[in-house]
Amino acid sequence: MTPTTSRLRSRGLAAICAAGIAGGGFLGTATIAKAAPAAVPTGPIAFSVRSFDGTTITGNYFRSPASDGRRAPTVLKGPGWGGAAESDPSAPTDTAGGTIGLAPLLANGYNVVTWNPRGFRTSTGKAQADSVLYEGRDVSAILNWLSRQSWAQLDRPGDPAVGMVGGSYGGGVQWAAAALDRRIDAIAPDISWNSLKTSLYPNTTAKSGWSTALYGGALAAGQRNNPIIDTTFQQAANSITLSRQGVDFLGSWQRTNLAAWDSAPALILQGTVDTLFPLDEAAANYASVSRNRVPVKMVWFCGGHGVCLTNPGDTSVIERDTLAWLNRYVKRQHVSTGAGFEWVDQTGVWHSSATYRPNKVGCGGVSANGKGTLSLVSAGGSGPYTGPGADQLGPVAALIATKAPNAVNVPIQFNRATKVLGAPRLSLTYSGTAPGTTHRVLAQIVDNSTGVVLGSQLTPFPVTLDGRTHRLSLPMEYVAASAAPGQSFTLQLVADSSQINTHPSGGSVTFSKVSVKLPTTGGR
Repeated sequence: MTPTTSRLRSRGLAAICAAGIAGGGFLGTATIAKAAPAAVPTGPIAFSVRSFDGTTITGNYFRSPASDGRRAPTVLKGPGWGGAAESDPSAPTDTAGGTIGLAPLLANGYNVVTWNPRGFRTSTGKAQADSVLYEGRDVSAILNWLSRQSWAQLDRPGDPAVGMVGGSYGGGVQWAAAALDRRIDAIAPDISWNSLKTSLYPNTTAKSGWSTALYGGALAAGQRNNPIIDTTFQQAANSITLSRQGVDFLGSWQRTNLAAWDSAPALILQGTVDTLFPLDEAAANYASVSRNRVPVKMVWFCGGHGVCLTNPGDTSVIERDTLAWLNRYVKRQHVSTGAGFEWVDQTGVWHSSATYRPNKVGCGGVSANGKGTLSLVSAGGSGPYTGPGADQLGPVAALIATKAPNAVNVPIQFNRATKVLGAPRLSLTYSGTAPGTTHRVLAQIVDNSTGVVLGSQLTPFPVTLDGRTHRLSLPMEYVAASAAPGQSFTLQLVADSSQINTHPSGGSVTFSKVSVKLPTTGGR
């Protein structure tokens, strides 16, 4: 069994359904030290609270055996979309999903509280997509309850010493809660978003593959949603565009750029192969927190809402950095939290710098030019993944981008060692004709040394096919990669994919000029 096959099999369909959609990431493993014999019952111990509007929020709490019965700080951990309050105190860190496990938290002296968000499982109400006015206030109700518990350490009366962790939906709720409640001492949102509009509807294009998976996962779990959520998922699964109502809901101020209101030190974890919430969502949150003059750190690891097909490197970074962040800002210990920005490339090598600064494309970067004609047909598109271990992935294979046979190809050559970090800039001159009025083309970059699409990222963009010449310039999805001297990538313009269905109906588009410029960086 190859290393890739082994990694993929650890993320089999059953595990993905349990931990991928439900838990907010894909299943991974990590080795942790066994906790000392419990001096107090660790749980799960059920609790329930009444939120501001009468909604009942249910969950579990766990007392740290390391506390020896004394008061201890608490960490709140919310589940992913379609998930449930965690109940296993021996759960390890999910290195593929990016979230620290209950076991290392308990072993390191933290009590833990998990809960079912509104609309999930035994909680009442309807899910509102991590709205600051709903799910954010639900967390405040939990904090009110927590401040009255005899085992909870307090910073002051009514104010518990508390941090938050969790991935995907459990990451998004941290921004909602921290924007509202200043009692939260630190957050570590994993694979979350800055805006549901930009992440789920990039360049006015619905992410059909993810919409199908997320809606199906919620249905299977019996989740109860705001009806707008269900309608929007159904539209996205079957169409290129969304209704104005759906777009307004996704882009509402209650769910967009909540990091701009954050006052809690934030450790932002994001996956380089996350095709649901790509790296630019984390970068936008990082920028907002930085403007607040709040301590912030960002880590990009190979994982998230996606499958790592390359070497993930040292996966212990996730647990180590999360514990250091909580120890510094919840326990208030004088410990180092490391470099302000850490990222792993597609070869498994980790890099770091004191801060994250967006890399702009310019005359000093790497660029390439080309041209070609693309047939607008479904055959020969990007994905599904059919490589080693694909049989273990089930429907998730459709969410992985692959090298496309039907494509306009533009070679990108590297003459020196280069780190590519950020959003490539794509500029096009084109003309074409096709039936219908709504058309999309997709852009991706292939690492020719492995044949793997960088980050599995696809950038959709609209094209006007009326026979006249048009020009377009836009940023592509972020990538994090390294290239050695003599190595090459390939920019591909493709007509369709299993990740994003463009519904091609024939015709063609001729790109008389294609230009791509890559953002490059120095540093370690």
